[in-house]
Parts: sequence; structure tokens; C-alpha cells
Amino acid sequence: MLLIDDVLAGPVAPLGPQGKPSGIDKTPVSGKIHVGIEGLANDEQGDRKHHGGPEKALHHYAFEHYAIWRREIGPKRVLAAPGAFGENLTTTGLTEDMVAVGDTFRLGKIVIQVSQGRQPCWKLNARFEVPDMAVRVQRTGLTGWYYRVIETGHIEKGDELRLIDRLSPDWTLRRIWRTLYVDTMNIDELAAMSELAHLPEGWRGYAKRRLATRQVEDWSRRLTGAS
Repeated sequence: MLLIDDVLAGPVAPLGPQGKPSGIDKTPVSGKIHVGIEGLANDEQGDRKHHGGPEKALHHYAFEHYAIWRREIGPKRVLAAPGAFGENLTTTGLTEDMVAVGDTFRLGKIVIQVSQGRQPCWKLNARFEVPDMAVRVQRTGLTGWYYRVIETGHIEKGDELRLIDRLSPDWTLRRIWRTLYVDTMNIDELAAMSELAHLPEGWRGYAKRRLATRQVEDWSRRLTGAS
């Protein structure tokens, strides 16, 4: 049985030296909290163009990754408790190798479905005070993932996360990550990814553009924040 260790939410607040608005600082919520189509009540995102919305309603991060990051970057204060990566849900016992696009779970009174992995952005650099943190997260594939909400309702810490359906079990988040960032011009993988119905159109679009242009897109602006 897999239980939710914490449910986390947070308001928008200034982040980093430039004080950019961000909702990445999440803290545990006590008691029941409502989950709508766009996520948790009282949870906010500072950049609604790239964060939040129905395809990124809830962010899940594996707590076992925290030990890896402490070895990688040292015992940062931000790694002392869940919420470092802006996650809404934290567990131990479920990772990107095990979760596939389209996996559908019952959690408390809601039903959620894995929509995509997380694409790390420059806000992680500011959050961790590590200039290349976003690059490190992308390179390792320890990104966490997002859910879309199929049935709304209430959840709380300690609820069981129970798998009820697998729509594309071969397409784990690790496989998606490898196709995007490692084996970047594998034509067969890109063609299959472009047709993956449970993956958001934006992600399928990456595969379609690579197939059409035979070029890999430039991630530097997302990873560094450079204009």
C-alpha cells in the first residue's frame, strides 16, 4: 500500500535576487483539502503560462530522491523537508522508472492521471542557490511528474494512492525522458511518442518537430532564465 506522506501548497512569493514571482515554495497542508481541475485549493503559480493548468494540476515528487540530491549538492536547508521542488504530493516508493504516462490513480476522493514529466526551469537554480540545478535535474531524470484531475474531491495526508488503470504502461516517464534528452534523434521512439494519445499535445509536438526538422530544440532559456 502506497500512502501520501504529505500534501503541499503555497502562495506566490518573490524568488531569488530579482524577486521573480513564484509558487515553488510549498509547505504541508493539514486536514482535508479540495482538489479541482486545476489542482489544490489555495495553491498558486507565479507564471501561469508555463506552470499550472489542467495538464499540470498536481506535481508529485519522490522523497527518496532527496537523499540523492543531498549527496549531489550537499545538505542544503531547502532539502530538510518535502516541498523543495515545488511538489504538491510526496511519497516514498514510487519513481519515474515505475510510473507511465496515462497511469490512473485513486487518491482519497479523487481520480488523477499521469500527464507528463516535469521540465525543470531556472527557478530551481534560484530555489537551491545552485546555478545549474535545473540542468542537473534534467540530466538525471529525477524530475517528478504531473497529474491531470479526472474526478475532483478532497484529499489529505495519509490517503492511499492506488493504481486503477494503465493506459500506456510501456511509456514510463524514464522512457519519455530518455527520448527527449538522451537518445534525442531516435526516429522510431520519436514517431511513437508523437502518437501517444495520453501525452499532452505540447510534448507530442516536440517529437513531431524533431521528425520534421531533424533538429533538437534549444533548452537553454528554460534552464538558465536567459532572455
